[in-house]
Amino acid sequence: MLLAGGATAQPVPEAVKSYGPIEATRDLLVRGTTDIARFEAVLNLFASRPGSPRILYEQWGSNDLYEITRAECQKGAQAADMVISSAVDLQVKLANDGCATAHRSTATARLPQVANWRDEVFGITRELAVIVYNKRLLSGSEVPRSRFDLIDLLRPEDSRFRGRVATYDIEASGLGYLFAFADAQQATTFGSLIEAFGRSGAIATCCSAELIDGVANGTYLIAYNVLGSYAMARAEENPDIVAVAPDDYTLVLSRAALIPRRANEPELAGAFLDFLLSASGRASLRSEHLIAQTDQEDPEALRLLETPETSLRPIALTPSLLVGLDQHKRREFVALWRSTFPNENGAAEVPPE
Repeated sequence: MLLAGGATAQPVPEAVKSYGPIEATRDLLVRGTTDIARFEAVLNLFASRPGSPRILYEQWGSNDLYEITRAECQKGAQAADMVISSAVDLQVKLANDGCATAHRSTATARLPQVANWRDEVFGITRELAVIVYNKRLLSGSEVPRSRFDLIDLLRPEDSRFRGRVATYDIEASGLGYLFAFADAQQATTFGSLIEAFGRSGAIATCCSAELIDGVANGTYLIAYNVLGSYAMARAEENPDIVAVAPDDYTLVLSRAALIPRRANEPELAGAFLDFLLSASGRASLRSEHLIAQTDQEDPEALRLLETPETSLRPIALTPSLLVGLDQHKRREFVALWRSTFPNENGAAEVPPE
């Protein structure tokens, strides 16, 4: 199954950085889709502990990360020590195909069932799929609090939102495909929403950074289904950026970590996983908005507008995620997508989600 737009070239990481003591006698290779800037704090914290290994972190796009992990598994080649991806359906597929090593610990046993599949795939974050807008450009009455509101904004022929609403390109982004397919499974509004996107000339683009950049500079008035961790991080730099947790329902993603079957340092990878699930590890992830605190008395402090009516729907790490990866279903879904966004550029090589 080729997910990266038919490319045959060997995929390569988009960025690489190392952490920890140069004189360390052991190395831990971690590959992930999380931006280095967002994951750096927790990597530094782990690497600063006495006797820690040197960590090499490679930042990848989700489709390419899946492809290289799958290829190494099939060839029996030495792999990364840990793979962390926002495209959690692809992570479950890797484990289902026998490409993961089990890890059991007190920390993993505490995970809820939706965040631990067969002790092979583990949810390490808690991030919301949000609607992002620029408060300088939208009046209070225009802010969409739900998918119903978004459809209403796009309905008029003379809507000023025509061509100025954007979302992920599901062929370029594994995360985008996951969110869109989850919408199709969960929402009675999906048919109306995708029809409104097509009628109004909505834009499909590659990645979170491009979506948020477009909202910040006014190219887009609204970005839909954006990963909230990146939106809230940008809001710290630009107070005009606001994220809304839709009150009809809000998808909740836990980035999935797995230890490849051919990892060189599976014990070190297990120790790193336990650290990510520890109090100090989670505090570090929370500081980068990778764990959303949805029970805050003042949600505006996080610039995440949420109402008591918001229904949070976790994307569970279960075999049900494999439904969207069935080749026939995927072809049908991508065909529907292409008919909605006929002018998109397709699945080019892109930055990570």
